[in-house]
Amino acid sequence: MATTLDIARDNPNAQTVIASAPGMGEEKPTLIGLSREELGEALGSIGVPQKQWRMRASQLWHWLYVRGLSDFSQMTNIGKDLRQKLDDAFSISRPEIVSEQISVDGTRKWLFRFPPRGAGHPVEVETVYIPEEGRGTLCVSSQVGCTLTCTFCHTGTQKLVRNLTSEEILSQILIARDRLGDFPDADTPQGAIVPSEGRLVTNIVMMGMGEPLYNFENVKKALLIASDGDGLSLSKRRITLSTSGVVPEIYRTGDEIGCMLAISLHAVRDDDRDILVPINKKWNIEALLEACRNYPGLSNAKRITFEYVMLKDINDSNEDALELVRLLKGIPAKINLIPFNPWPGSQYACSDWERIEEFADIVNRAGYASPIRTPRGRDIFAACGQLKSASERMRKKDRDALTAGKTAVY
Repeated sequence: MATTLDIARDNPNAQTVIASAPGMGEEKPTLIGLSREELGEALGSIGVPQKQWRMRASQLWHWLYVRGLSDFSQMTNIGKDLRQKLDDAFSISRPEIVSEQISVDGTRKWLFRFPPRGAGHPVEVETVYIPEEGRGTLCVSSQVGCTLTCTFCHTGTQKLVRNLTSEEILSQILIARDRLGDFPDADTPQGAIVPSEGRLVTNIVMMGMGEPLYNFENVKKALLIASDGDGLSLSKRRITLSTSGVVPEIYRTGDEIGCMLAISLHAVRDDDRDILVPINKKWNIEALLEACRNYPGLSNAKRITFEYVMLKDINDSNEDALELVRLLKGIPAKINLIPFNPWPGSQYACSDWERIEEFADIVNRAGYASPIRTPRGRDIFAACGQLKSASERMRKKDRDALTAGKTAVY
């Protein structure tokens, strides 16, 4: 029997990590991640007259993204016969939760397992929830593994397996809201919508596993659904996409998605960035910053966030800070200074705290906000740069236990 950890609102003090054994479900096409037009076509495939497509698609949209249902039988304003047809033909189920962890600082991390695609194998990704005063940020993955091999990043040590689909990206948001109790209760009136001030997931950052702009179409589709006003209804100003510098897709991100942009910069000279962020060899700092200057909608009210990991004796000198200020001149920006989060086998060390503060002072005096990010979830490897599918870290006997259908505790 699969065991899960209840970390909903009524159980805020749970501190255990539990993994459940995989299940074998029917392979049916999913409705999660489809546009309204695609939902209509799916309805047509099971005999729903075309004149009803728009109305029925709106009903499904409400149940999936406002109410958060994963069971057709609970869609009470849809006839029983149609509900049965939907259940026979399609899936709206959630991914398997392999493990859930809660840090001492309240950060929560899930390992999700998605079923095979085509002839592939099941895959796993990590998603992190960071609670803060007045907001809650969900860090969402876009790929299984990563191709970028950034030398300071743990995720970069895991080879790319595949892109996530729009369904798999959205499912991370849906299941996080499930587990946090962030959807309306079953007895809430059917038309009710949880107000934004009542939500636990208020912000989405595409900063999990993978490079979002190497999976542009699926990320775009998922984020447009997440920001749809009649569904999950997250403001585009509360959705941030982080890229290491896929320059050709940066303009498209602003033009076609319209979300906030974050750049993983981490160095101020090409020779250093070539090592830390190897994609720099293809699109260097000059090309990257030129794309930033042309980002659609860029203004003091819509600034670009530049992420800068603080690495001792690598990129943390006063000269580096002054060069950073010079490079960003004329770009509405803020700079997030990120103390390096260590991981086994890493060749880097975090800058001393006094050094980080002096670096921040230089940037602040130049007129840029430069908050020092408080490390969160380090004890459960949920901090920035630490995500990696647990299957890559597991001992062989634990993987065998899961495969055999046993319950494993990590």
